[in-house]
Amino acid sequence: MIEATTVQPVMPQLIVGLGNPGAKYDRTRHNIGFEAIDALAKVWQISLAENRKFQGFFGEGIAAGQIKIRLLKPTTYMNNSGQAIRAVTDWYKLPPESVLVIYDDMDLPVGKLRLRLSGSAGGQNGMKSAIAHLGTKAFPRLRIGIGSAKGNEASDEAISHVLGRFSAREAETIAEVMHLVVGAVELSLKQGIDKAMSLYNNRMITPAD
Repeated sequence: MIEATTVQPVMPQLIVGLGNPGAKYDRTRHNIGFEAIDALAKVWQISLAENRKFQGFFGEGIAAGQIKIRLLKPTTYMNNSGQAIRAVTDWYKLPPESVLVIYDDMDLPVGKLRLRLSGSAGGQNGMKSAIAHLGTKAFPRLRIGIGSAKGNEASDEAISHVLGRFSAREAETIAEVMHLVVGAVELSLKQGIDKAMSLYNNRMITPAD
């Protein structure tokens, strides 16, 4: 008789939000990953402080009442995010699959989340850097919709879009999205990424009229 092997759920130990440092990038669409980390830090009462060794703002504490977690906002600028991620994973000897990366996605509408266990960078330079430095695509990620722009990803319109700020109406939706982010991440910590995917990937925050 062949014994069935139990597949352990993927549980994040490090959560990274992608963005660019500096006041001029604060609250831009491209910095939604930073915003998500700030929301998690606030809920879990984890203080973030600049850590030169980790090349970012870093904090650790207890999440969801019982789980040890680390939070990171790289200050390397988006294109070199992987340097900071690798600095933390090397220091704590964390496997890539324990790293949950949160970032913006133009392919998703504002109000939508998408959790995945692995995948390509999809043209997102921060994720390209993360994949290069972790040496694998097999780590979970949470994409937050920022809506599409005219033209292709490299066009001036797209660049202006991601580096622009949300409209007042969109900002209200994003505030609700942050509640979804917290819920999805906490469920990931308690029951694994797969469970959170099944419950949150089909949810949508619809802007109020």
